[in-house]
This record gives sequence, structure tokens and C-alpha cells, in this order.
Amino acid sequence: PQAVERLAVLDISPTLAMYERTDMAFARAYWHWFFLIQPAPFPETLIGADPGFYLRKKMGSGSAGLAPFDPAAWAEYERRFTPEVIHASCEDYRAAASIDLEHDRADREAGRRIACPVHALWGEHGVVHRCFTPLADWGAASEAPVTGRALPAGHYLPEEVPGLVADEFESFFGG
Repeated sequence: PQAVERLAVLDISPTLAMYERTDMAFARAYWHWFFLIQPAPFPETLIGADPGFYLRKKMGSGSAGLAPFDPAAWAEYERRFTPEVIHASCEDYRAAASIDLEHDRADREAGRRIACPVHALWGEHGVVHRCFTPLADWGAASEAPVTGRALPAGHYLPEEVPGLVADEFESFFGG
């Protein structure tokens, strides 16, 4: 933690806050959180049967569909979505729903909070905007200043509004 001078987050509130405030609207929209945490090899097998279908369904279900993704970049997403990457993705979500939550709860109980400035950006057309309060959520987890705002986008901010994200980062990180 001492090495991190500034933290920028994209379209998310703290994971503990999101899990603790899960409701039907969030669970329906973020179904993948609950699917990917199932024990291996269940999600890996289902995704691996047609990885391209899974990517199109998951990443194309937002407010902008697949339009923000450059065709060459999209082809690379599909090419790189190998069995190893699928498994690693599932493991990341499994950790978020298990050991990461344990660590977050322990930090909260001990009064440990984020010590560096936080800049939160989220999509005004996205689930995080509808279901959570990113500035307040990050503020509750931080002892340092929290800034940020909603951008005119869905979940994939760098693909949907790259110039705005770059401007926000340059301002926040002092580029």
C-alpha cells in the first residue's frame, strides 16, 4: 500500500460494498460475477464450449453493444481468450468473492482504509451508476480525498470515451 501514490478506478465501487448491497437488479446485470465464482471446472467448461459466444454475450450486453470495440481489437480479445485465460478469469472472480472479501472485512474491522487519493470514473448509462454511489462508496473506504464523476458511457469507459478517460487520468495523475 505504501508504494501506491494514487488510485484510479473504472466503473466499480469497492467490491465489499457491491457484494453487501447486492439486490435483484445488480444480480441480473452482473450475473457473470455469480457464474464465474462457481467451482472449477463448471464455468470454464461452459465458456470453453464456445468462448466467442460468451465474449459477445457478456461484453456486448451493455448500453453500447459491441460498437465501441475496434474490429481488430475484438479479434484479439477472441484470439487471447484461451482455456488458460478463461480459468485465470474465473480464479480472479473466485478470489474477489472469497479471500479478497475476507481481507476487506478485516481491514474495515481494523479501521484500515485506502491512504492515497482515489479518482473514480463510471458510466452514467451503466449498472454501477444505477445500483451504487461510487463517490460515497470509495469515500467510505478511503481516508484520502476521493474525486471523480460519471462519464457519458456504459461499462467500457476506455473503449466508449477514450479521450475523456485520458483527460481525467492526465489531470488526476499529473501527466
